[in-house]
Amino acid sequence: MEFKLKPISKSSIPEAISKVDLYRALNEPEEAESICRDILATDPENQLALRLLGLCLTDQFTGSGTDRYAEAENIFDSLADPYERLYYSGLLYERRAKAQLRAGHLPHTLLPLFEKAMHHFEEAEKIRPPDNDDALLRWNRCVRLLQSRLGSEWIREIEAFEAHDTPPT
Repeated sequence: MEFKLKPISKSSIPEAISKVDLYRALNEPEEAESICRDILATDPENQLALRLLGLCLTDQFTGSGTDRYAEAENIFDSLADPYERLYYSGLLYERRAKAQLRAGHLPHTLLPLFEKAMHHFEEAEKIRPPDNDDALLRWNRCVRLLQSRLGSEWIREIEAFEAHDTPPT
C-alpha cells in the first residue's frame, strides 16, 4: 500500500495556522511542525508558516547534536522582513543556548551563543517596528539569565577555560 500526503486548500490556511498555535501552546511541536509543512506545501512563500516552522524546530531543541539547528537557521534566514530575520535568528541562538544549558553543556560553550543572540536582538532593536519591544524583552531575558549564572561557578569555569586556551605571550 502506498501512502501519500494530501494537500490542503489555500482557503484552509488561516485555520491551519490557528492549529499550529494551539499545538505549540500544548507543547506538541511535532504536530505543529507537520501542519506548517502542509501549509508550505500549498503556499511555499507563506511567511507566517515559515516563521512558525522555525519556531517549531526550536521548540524541539534538546541541546544534543541531533537538534535541527541548521534547518531552523535556514528558515529564519529566508524570512523576507529584515527585522524578523534578525529577531528570529537571535531567538534561535538564545533557544539553542538554553537547550544546551539544560543539557549540562559547559559555560564557555554557551556564552558565545548568548552573545550572538544578544547581537541579533540589538540589531533588530535598531530597525524594529514602532511600539515593538520584543527584541528588548529577549535581550533583557538573556542578561538576566547570564547575571544569574555568571555570579556562580560559570565565571570560574569560563576564566579557567580562557586561561588554558590563551596562547602564551
